[in-house]
Amino acid sequence: METREHLVVSHKKPTLTPKAIIHQNFGDKACYVVEEVKEVHQIECPGLSIPQMRPCLYRCTLQLPELSVISGTFKKKKDAEQSAAEIAIKKLGICTETIDPTPQEAQESLVARIANIFSDKFLLCDHPLGGHIRATLWRKGDLCGSIPISVLAVYDAKLLSLCKCINPDVESNPFLVISFIKRATTNLCQYLATSERHLYIRRLSPYPQDIVESLMKKHDSLECIQVAAIRIPSSVEQSIEPVILHISLREYYLDVIANELGFEDAANVMISRNLGKASSETRLFFTAPKPYLQDLCSKFANEKETLYLMGSLNVRASYFSGQDITGDAILASIGYTRKSRDIFYEDVSVRLYYRMLLGKTPGGIYKLSREAILAAELPSRFTTRANWRGSLPRDILCMFCRQHRLSEPLFSFHPFKTSSVLSGSSLKVAESGDNVIEHGNGVCVTSPMHSDSEMFKCEIKLLSRCGDLILLCSPKDGYKKQNDAIQNASLKVLSWLDMWFKSVILPFERLCETADDFNIQIYSNDIISEILAGQSTHNGQLNAIQCNKLVEPTFMNSSYDMLGNIVQSLKIEGPYSGVCPCNGSLPCIRYSVSLAVESQNVKEVIEVCDEFEFEVGVGAAVSCIEEVVMQMSVGQYAYFSTNFLTSNLIFASAGESTKMLSLLSSKDCSIEYEISLIKVAEPPEERMEQALFSPPLSKQRVEFAVQQIQESHATTLIDFGCGSGSLLEALLNYPTSLEKMAGVDISQKGLSRAAKVLNSKLSANSDAGGQWTSVQSVILYEGSITNFGSQLHGFDIGTCLEVIEHMEEDQACLFGDVALSFFRPRILIVSTPNFEYNVVLQKSSPPTQEQEESDEKTLLQSCKFRNHDHKFEWTRAQFRQWASDLAARHNYSVEFSGVGGSADVEPGYASQIALFKRDWKLEDDVLKHADEHHYNVIWEWNSRKE
Repeated sequence: METREHLVVSHKKPTLTPKAIIHQNFGDKACYVVEEVKEVHQIECPGLSIPQMRPCLYRCTLQLPELSVISGTFKKKKDAEQSAAEIAIKKLGICTETIDPTPQEAQESLVARIANIFSDKFLLCDHPLGGHIRATLWRKGDLCGSIPISVLAVYDAKLLSLCKCINPDVESNPFLVISFIKRATTNLCQYLATSERHLYIRRLSPYPQDIVESLMKKHDSLECIQVAAIRIPSSVEQSIEPVILHISLREYYLDVIANELGFEDAANVMISRNLGKASSETRLFFTAPKPYLQDLCSKFANEKETLYLMGSLNVRASYFSGQDITGDAILASIGYTRKSRDIFYEDVSVRLYYRMLLGKTPGGIYKLSREAILAAELPSRFTTRANWRGSLPRDILCMFCRQHRLSEPLFSFHPFKTSSVLSGSSLKVAESGDNVIEHGNGVCVTSPMHSDSEMFKCEIKLLSRCGDLILLCSPKDGYKKQNDAIQNASLKVLSWLDMWFKSVILPFERLCETADDFNIQIYSNDIISEILAGQSTHNGQLNAIQCNKLVEPTFMNSSYDMLGNIVQSLKIEGPYSGVCPCNGSLPCIRYSVSLAVESQNVKEVIEVCDEFEFEVGVGAAVSCIEEVVMQMSVGQYAYFSTNFLTSNLIFASAGESTKMLSLLSSKDCSIEYEISLIKVAEPPEERMEQALFSPPLSKQRVEFAVQQIQESHATTLIDFGCGSGSLLEALLNYPTSLEKMAGVDISQKGLSRAAKVLNSKLSANSDAGGQWTSVQSVILYEGSITNFGSQLHGFDIGTCLEVIEHMEEDQACLFGDVALSFFRPRILIVSTPNFEYNVVLQKSSPPTQEQEESDEKTLLQSCKFRNHDHKFEWTRAQFRQWASDLAARHNYSVEFSGVGGSADVEPGYASQIALFKRDWKLEDDVLKHADEHHYNVIWEWNSRKE
């Protein structure tokens, strides 16, 4: 992996919009009047009596004291307003370039700003600093009217901006601001006083008595408020703890916080920047070590190293704020705002603390957006916009950067043209080794390329606040839509970062080694390691709960139970409805999570969700939930427990932290889930097919297979790629000559589902006396259908329905050779989607004969694959060529048919079928020599054993 440490990207200030520039110069004197414009349109279709909807257009008139301007017409009101403002700027000759003051100019402006803050006029304004000054007037002696310098540094944006112009390091070191303010105050020694021992400023002359008395009357109340806050000890060995601040409205609230920190008054209390939203008043309050404060005017060689040497750096609090926090800290939401002169406050609980901690990780941001902390997981893939739930990857990445005080991520698009070259039956990109991803309705699939097709790649840069490049993500995949490119690229970055946040075991060096797998280049190891270091400190305190007592799983003896030791005591209740989730579907569940202690007979509910919907197969839900849901049908209930869940997730979800801590300390505590499956939304392919075909194509394919079984009098059948056993289950509903059925698949989850379904149905048949099926044995194998194994040799009939399109094209071709050369069923049925039929399924207009003859590729380009999981889809000509060549090589005959549609009507069948047959010869049933692969028997049923 290539790592560059010193590359710096110039940091550009955000450009002000024309409206913002007008507001800077005229404020409320600028008046925008927007009117709707009705334009006369020429009738496109004479004689048409149906009213035609026309888009609304808007024009804006901007009235200023000096002139009035009118914009052109626009489809959006805001565009008309911006246009009017831009015209006014040009006419007035306003300079739109923002020029930062020099350090000398900034120091002079800093002195003037401080003088203005302590003026009589400022005392009466609604600025947050005005609230602090008014509150200090209740204090006695020299403290009356004395404002901590830290308050000025934090609550006045202009002061902070000027200090940044003097020294950009102010961004990460709040102590420097205090140093600059204190130095500037010395130029106002005849007007203001400061203390050598304490960090405060006060006026030498008192405020006018009449103003002070009027303010006292308005706020003359003995009321006392109680504010819940959190103490974060400096030592990571100590746990955080809740505290209650008792504040009288005649007290200065910073004095109360100072007392909680062990000081007499707020003179030396430091205040962090606000945490969370810009409007939030949630901050960290702390004190700096005295040796550090005594030398504020001189800069240490390395501030953070100095604080470490003093032993006072609060790692957890520093991680929250992005600043160096020293000593114990109080996390509280309290202060003055512009909205009201009364003090504003909100309670900060232990639950909120852990939710804020969770909100600093990619996966945590996603969990909070889903409001399902104990169920949701950040998906590993972005398949479709319609299937995605919660905040989008791009929004999560932006939120992550804001949480860690980084610049907004830079997204750049790289459009490129692709040309196609037909190679055999596949279309490949010419002069490019990159994958191309088609997105139709957000569906992400690797697709054949079409000539003159414009694709997009998205490149992402993460920058520090100073503009230093931290990392660069340059995915190789291309997409048809810019939004799909940006979402998938964002998810790559988030997934890579989330690897670390989920684990305390993974060393940072190993994380860097994995960057290439995500198409990421790291340019600043220091910044990334600093971001991750704070989280690792928290993770070190919050190891996963490993309960000592494990409950024996109910189905541990079942051969198809594959959940491992994460899930215990699994019990599924309710009748089997037949509507089950599958890969790509959207199950909706209702769940509750409880913390249980068996020895105390205690069960505390910590999270409840009435509707939680997630996409199967992309990791959008906690693994144990998805695995259990895949074994359920709609209407069923599941109960299980697990001994693996991190305590920070429990605290972030639970209400009473003290009670939770007591339960977690028990040796036999466990997490119990109760789940009910409400409904299942099928994948797009099934939904499209059901809208056009009755019975559904899946049932028509089964009936086609049944017909071949009856005509051939087959007694044995094997289903290649059986998945969750839908074909094998369906065949049990028909009277056939089958005596033995087998299924093989690479997915353990699918085989587990198949075993459960088949076991239930065959057991019911046994109870009924075995009257409605002749099947004597069923067996399920785990393994790849591209590997030869003698267990799969010599069946009368083999089926491979809608399977090969889920494989890479070369693997699908390999399966054909292995099946006819080594497995050698007498009949093999292979079905796959007809790509040409997608134009009907996706409700496009079918092409005319002239269009087909003139531009066949245009038709292909306008269509999308039916499912995001399809690796390819063949036209009729491609399918025929593949099947014919395959049959010729292995001495089989082949017939072509299909279901859905008609062979004589364009564009043919929706699902095309190749029927391979061979005449029986004794030598054909002799096993050919080949490297044999042993298939694992997952589940077996035999009527004699029953």
